[in-house]
This record gives sequence, structure tokens and C-alpha cells, in this order.
Amino acid sequence: MQMEPESGASTSRNPSQVSWRNLSRNLLLAYQSFGVVYGDLSTSPLYVYRSVFIGKLQNHQTPDAIFGAFSLIFWTLTLIPLLKYVFILLSADDNGEGGTFALYSLLCRHAKFSLLPNQQAADEELSAYKYGPSGVSPSSLPLKRFLEKHKKSRTALLIVVLLGACMVIGDGVLTPAISVLSSVSGLQAAEHKLTNGEVLLFACVILVGLFALQHCGTHRVAFMFAPIVIIWLISIFAIGVYNTIRWNPKIVSAFSPHYIIKFFHETGKDGWISLGGVLLAITGTEAMFADLGHFTASSIRLAFAFFVYPCLVVQYMGQAAFLSKNIDNISQSFYASIPEKVFWPVFIIATLAAIVASQAIITATFSIVKQCHALGCFPRVKVVHTSRHIYGQIYVPEINWILMILTLSVAIGFQDITVIGNAYGLACMTVMFITTFLMALVIIFVWQRSFLLAAGFLLFFWFIEGIYLSSALMKVPQGGWVSLVLSFIFMAIMFIWHYGTRKKYNFDLHNKVSLKWLLGLGPSLGIVRVPGIGLVYSELATGVPAIFSHFVTNLPAFHNVLVFVCVKSVPVPFVAPEERFLIGRICPRPYRMYRCIVRYGYKDIQRDDGNFENQLIRSIAEFIQMEAVEPQFSSSENTSFDGRMAVISTRSVESSSSLIISEEEASGAANSIQSSKSLTLQSLRSAYDDENPQVRRRQVRFQLSAGLGMDSSVREELLDLIQAKEAGVAYIMGHSYVKARRSSSYLKKLVIDIGYSFLRKNCRGPAVALNIPHISLIEVGMIYYV
Repeated sequence: MQMEPESGASTSRNPSQVSWRNLSRNLLLAYQSFGVVYGDLSTSPLYVYRSVFIGKLQNHQTPDAIFGAFSLIFWTLTLIPLLKYVFILLSADDNGEGGTFALYSLLCRHAKFSLLPNQQAADEELSAYKYGPSGVSPSSLPLKRFLEKHKKSRTALLIVVLLGACMVIGDGVLTPAISVLSSVSGLQAAEHKLTNGEVLLFACVILVGLFALQHCGTHRVAFMFAPIVIIWLISIFAIGVYNTIRWNPKIVSAFSPHYIIKFFHETGKDGWISLGGVLLAITGTEAMFADLGHFTASSIRLAFAFFVYPCLVVQYMGQAAFLSKNIDNISQSFYASIPEKVFWPVFIIATLAAIVASQAIITATFSIVKQCHALGCFPRVKVVHTSRHIYGQIYVPEINWILMILTLSVAIGFQDITVIGNAYGLACMTVMFITTFLMALVIIFVWQRSFLLAAGFLLFFWFIEGIYLSSALMKVPQGGWVSLVLSFIFMAIMFIWHYGTRKKYNFDLHNKVSLKWLLGLGPSLGIVRVPGIGLVYSELATGVPAIFSHFVTNLPAFHNVLVFVCVKSVPVPFVAPEERFLIGRICPRPYRMYRCIVRYGYKDIQRDDGNFENQLIRSIAEFIQMEAVEPQFSSSENTSFDGRMAVISTRSVESSSSLIISEEEASGAANSIQSSKSLTLQSLRSAYDDENPQVRRRQVRFQLSAGLGMDSSVREELLDLIQAKEAGVAYIMGHSYVKARRSSSYLKKLVIDIGYSFLRKNCRGPAVALNIPHISLIEVGMIYYV
């Protein structure tokens, strides 16, 4: 997780002050993590023993079987959440970010596995790109070359990652349903007068309220929910200690794995099938890694290792001690084990904690969707950054309401915790299985450890998780199919969007405008060049898009300064502001044509701060001066068709003395296009500003410093740039229609003409996603036959 830099921070601090500050920050984040990360994991004792023994093990409800079940739960909690996630996976962060996409991003940077278009060598110079060790281990070279050489293997890797993402999104649907239904079913057990319909209605009201809270942001929700989970964990710890001492202290001996062997010897195949119930003890574990970007690895380790893990182990031990002497109470194991005097307080806390359990996976789902979009695998959605101080805390309104509708559908449609639990267990274990595979690749390619170490890690955890996964797959007919259907739906959406986006990009790539043709037209491009700046948006990082030829051939005039803008994602979680802009030149200097590549990481938020135009002008001005003094960026105009690009730091631009920058509050006609004589245009702009007060900006005026000893051609170019900015900026985009060729197969026509077209029509438009002001937007229609 990345904290935004503090202004005016002292450059030198006492080491003890820094360590104390880090500790206090990690303790605060650890406190918040209880409300976001551990709700699901900590409420599993409500139904684990019941799920294990109700079903195939009804004929094996003996003290030895209960001891064996506890031993299974203890070692499962120890090996997967504690050993694998807390001690290993949390170390495989990507600049503080976690989840399957963080592992995939690390792999893409240390080997050429990425399928992202428009990647450049300059992206590898980003500071975040170099996270982790550099170089290649000799033992990993053959595997690395094989994966890089075969595109199908890279595609298969992406499909595996997307499958894991889809399963997490499926968890986002199933977790709220099972958590809330389990809590209100406890209410029905206490009040027998309540009917099933009334309980279901109450559950639906709680679910709607939970999703309605999401717009508050992770940190606010965490502060509201954290005390509930902490009180809950302390309560179940105390009850566990009480039950262990009172009912059967010998349960301590079940820490020995010997009881696991006895369990399977006694139960046989039925014991293997019952592992689907044991699996519910670790559901929610993946949230620790997926939600890493909202907190820090240290805070999550502190919270789990020193608080959550001991409380859960003691509770499961106490519950097993109670059941070993009260076998008839297995169907209501948790509530029956609560001492009578504290039953109602614990019942209320349990109900609240079960509701909180949904928060962890909802938060993780928002992060997953944002990362899928950055990879070009999910339609454009609105992403709201809910915290000014903590990077990565986001809210996605469209996904929030879709999750709510699907969750209500599952809750109303099934109304059975066992069926939903079977689906939930399958989804969780599939994510863990995929994460283990990706982590093994990270050990080889990123950590550069031996192939044998990675194979040992993979085989050890795949053996454990494979047993659980095989048990979960046996329950596909009994509800497991729900997670498979949900994953298939989201997988289809991702595949269609990715396929259509790649086809559209390839069309642009193969139909670029010839630079020789542009050079043949001369600096005027064969049309009238009028004052102003035209920002031509395209997905191409090199060359001139085909849509530009439509303008040149169909419009009588065009802007004096042209900037081809490409906004793209790079396989890093975030890009530092000073590294965001890449500036270059297209055609010789008299053409006044530039290229600007704006780079964002998969966790970056494109904020509408109204400063993009000004940063762009400053960056181009800095590039013009840099080109004049640094030989590597200047070359003969006779051979410079599409010149080299330079990273323009916004910090160096702000310190540049070549431009005098003055600011004043823009309002009404003062913010209209300066050079326009049209009263109609000015009145339209004034009306737009009056109707949209939230988009008013501070008007920035540029002037060239006097007395600077610069080349006359550089001064002339800077003056043209300033005058063009004063004349106004227009945003030019293609309003594209993507259609399959007539010769395409029926399946391709179905995917492109129906699936991709439907998604494009119902997602956010590119102009809205890029925060382009509607009043300054020019769109030209273009049909892509792919």
C-alpha cells in the first residue's frame, strides 16, 4: 500500500520517531483490518462443526471423530492462512498491492508474459517497474523462454488469473448471502414464532443496508465494523477457554496430527467428503492477500498472528471439548456451547459479526474489478477513490449494485445455507489453488530461487488444497454449480471485452496513417491551420491513428498545434506523477505535432482535478527546450519522422523558469475560448459553467520569460504553443463502431456484433472515463471491421 506524500515533511527524522510512527500506523491499520479483512474468517465457528458432521458423518459422531475434526481444523488454519498467506504470500506484494493480479503483474515484469497492447521499452524505466530483484536465474531460463515463445501459454496464464478473479467476484456474491442468512437463522432459532418468509425479508433488508454503506469508503466502514469483530473475537476466545476447562481439557492432545490419521481410518470416504465442511474454517483467507493494498503487510500479520489466529484456535478447541461430552448438540454446536448467562449478548454480537463478514470480500471485489479493467479485461466502470490519504481504497458503484442484485437473487432463490456453503467452499478453494500456482512462478522468476524450491512449495500446498478441492467438487450437484455459473458469466464478460478490445487495437495498429503521406502534405497538412490545440485521443503509442486521416480529408481546417494522446495502463500498481508523461515529436518541427503518452498503473485512479491541460502544456514546453539542448532528443528534421520520447517530470516542469504561470478564478465567459468571436459559443460555454459549477477550474495563463538566451526557433515554437493554449483546447475522439467482417465465423459475429457491442453501449463512454469536458469534445464516427 502506498501513502501519498506529505507536503512540507521534514527530510530528516530521528530513527526512533520514524519506528514509533511506523508502529503506530501499523497498529491503526491493524485495527481497521479487523472490520474489513477478518469478518468472514472469524465467523466460521458459527457453522463449521455442523457442516462437518451433518451429512455423510452422521454415523460417525464419536469423541474420537470430534478430536480428529478439531485436529484437521487446527492444522488447516496453521498451514494455509498462517504459513502460506501470512508468512509467504504477504511477502510477494507488488509495491504494496496483493491479490492474484499483483502476482501476475510481477510475473509480467520479470518475464515477457504480458498480453497488454502498446507496451514500450520506456515503461521498464519506471521506478515501480523495478520492484524486486533484477536479472534471471539460470535454472529458470528454459521455462522462461518456453512461456515467452508460445503465445498460447501466455494466454493460458491470463485465463488462469481471470478464473481466479471471477471466483473472487463470485465470493462477493455468495459471502453476504451465507453470512446474513446464517445470522438471521440464529434469530429464528431464538424466536420460533418467526416464519421463513419473515426471516428472509429481514435478511434482504440487512443485505440492502450493507451494500448501501459501501459508498462511505473502506476506512469509514472499517472504523464502524472493527469494534464488532474485535469484541466478537474476544468473546469466542473466552468461551473457548471456558469450554476447554469445564468440559474436556484433554482436547489439547488433538493438536497432534495423529488424530487426523485416526479420523480418516474411522470415517474413510465419508471423512474425505466431509472435508468440504472443514474447508469453511478458512473461507475468507484470500481476503488477507487481496485486500493488502488497503492496509500493509505488517498490519495484517500483526492482526492475524497475534489476535485472530489464537482466538479462532481456542474457540474451535473449546467447541470440540464441549461436543465430545455433548454429541447430541452437534446441529447447534456453537450456540449450545455458550454458557446460559451470556447467551443473549453473545448471540447479538454473533449476528452483527456475521453481517460484518461480508465486508471483506466486497472490498476485495472492488479491487479485482479495477485491476481487470486496467488489464483490458473488464468494461469501463466508475471508480471512486474514497480516501485522500490511503492509496487503493476505492468504491465501484455499478459493481456494488450488481453484487447486491445477485446476492439477493441467491439468498431468495436458495434460502439454504448448506447449498450456498457448498458453492462458497468451491470458489474459495479454487482461488487458493490458483494463487499457489502463481506463487510458485513468482518464486522462480521474481525471487529467483531454485526450481526445486518452487516445485516443493507447489507440490506441498497443492497436495493439501487438492484434497479439499476434490472434496468440494464432489458437491457440485448439491450447490457447487452456483459458483461455476457465476464464474462462467463473469469470465464470458471478461473474454468478450478483452477479445473485442484487442481486435479494435489491432485494426488501429495495421491501419496507421503513413508518415510519408503526412510529410508529403507539408506543414499545413493541405488544409487551413487555425489557432488552438487539438488533442487527438488514440490507443496507439506509436504512429498516427487512421481516424486522423478522416479529419484531414473531410475538414477544411484543423488546429495549429496537434497532440496525439495515448492513455494506457502499465503492469505496475501505480505510476509516480513525475513519471506519468512521455512526450515526443511527430514529423519535423514546423508541423507542430507532438505525442503524449499518459501512463497509469492498474491501481491508479484517474482523478478529474482539471489540471491535465496545464500539465500537458508545461510538459511539451519542457520537451521543446530539452530537445534543443540535449543531442539525443534532437535530430535532423529531414529524417525525424517519429522521434524519440522523453519522460517529463512534472516537478522539473514546475521549477522551470521559461514559462511564467499566472492563475485566476475562471467563471462564465472568462473561461470561454479566448480567440472566438462567436457570441453563441461564449454563451453556450457560460451556460455550461453555470449548470456545472463543480467543473469550474482555475484559469492558468502562460507567458514566455523575457531575456532568456534561447534559439529563435525554440522561442517561436514556445510562443506558438502559448498562443494555441490561449485560443483554446479541443478534445478529439473517434466514436467507433466495431463490427465483425462478413467473412467471419458465426461465433465471432456473435461475440463482436452482439456481445461486445452490448457491453460498449452499456458501460461508461471513453470520454467520461477520461474526464474529458463535454463542451470541448469533438467526436467523429468510424466503423471498425475486425
